[in-house]
Amino acid sequence: MIQVALLSKWHVHSEGYGNEFASIPDVKVTVIWDEDPVRGKEWAEKMNCDYEPSLEKVLARPDVDAVSVGTSTNLHKEVIIAAAKAGKAVFTEKVLSFTAKEAEEIAEVLRETKVPFLISYPFRTRGQVLYMKKLIDEGVLGQVTHMRVRDAHDGASSGWLPPTFFDVKQCGGGAMMDLGAHPMYLCLYLMGEPAKVTSVFTEMAKKGADDNCVSILEYENGAIAVSETGFVSKRSPFSIEMNGTKGSLTMNDLIPGELILNTDEGVRHITAEEIGEGLPHPVPLFVECLRENKPSPFTVEDAVALSRLMEAAYRSAAEKKTVAY
Repeated sequence: MIQVALLSKWHVHSEGYGNEFASIPDVKVTVIWDEDPVRGKEWAEKMNCDYEPSLEKVLARPDVDAVSVGTSTNLHKEVIIAAAKAGKAVFTEKVLSFTAKEAEEIAEVLRETKVPFLISYPFRTRGQVLYMKKLIDEGVLGQVTHMRVRDAHDGASSGWLPPTFFDVKQCGGGAMMDLGAHPMYLCLYLMGEPAKVTSVFTEMAKKGADDNCVSILEYENGAIAVSETGFVSKRSPFSIEMNGTKGSLTMNDLIPGELILNTDEGVRHITAEEIGEGLPHPVPLFVECLRENKPSPFTVEDAVALSRLMEAAYRSAAEKKTVAY
């Protein structure tokens, strides 16, 4: 039996994560802590588990093996470090922290305590993305010269995101810091760490945070990645385009489960059957790692790299110039 504490319902994904943990056989949600006592008590009643107002007491409980961190990002350092020092496995929503320095401070404790850790990178569980990485590594595209990845929705323009998601003190930013994390960690996964970053962020919905964003990542070899996100685009399909010296590779949610490979040999639709299954969703993947005592595919180093990239992207947008990664 794996026993889990849910730490805050602040994030829009927290409730979903809690329900996922509760639905897995031999996993039990034993206690909830929330910085908002009213919200925490209501959630605990719904989950039929304890509510504990003291984080210290939650982390001291013998019936807590792991924690799911859904707090505002500005509380990640305090909460994750406390959980790690208490010997609890850590599952957390992205991003790890606003800055590389703070992310590295968290990572140092995670390394020292050696607690299991997984940050939620759901697009890296997709079979299409894993197969795309395989083809790139095999040189099917030749030298990769360009990448474009877009993930956007209408949470600001249609008004369904909570106001807290536009509180820069809690979030560290707006659309790029939240939804934009997906394109950014995919750029890191498929192309590696860049040398320079140039960003343009705008506020179209006027809610106090960036909601229409593009970051251009420049690599030492001259390759370019374009990371796009926003909270003001309705029905904008998630997509990845990879271009290289030998061809191109595309995935798009309007063509579910497939990849399109375009080379001198012609255009080929790589089917879902050929691609095969991906990894489990981050919550069951975390549980699987705990049960099988195996390392997470999304490492502490991955989490630090994303925070470093986000910090550079926001610095570029603020200073209106290209900055070093």
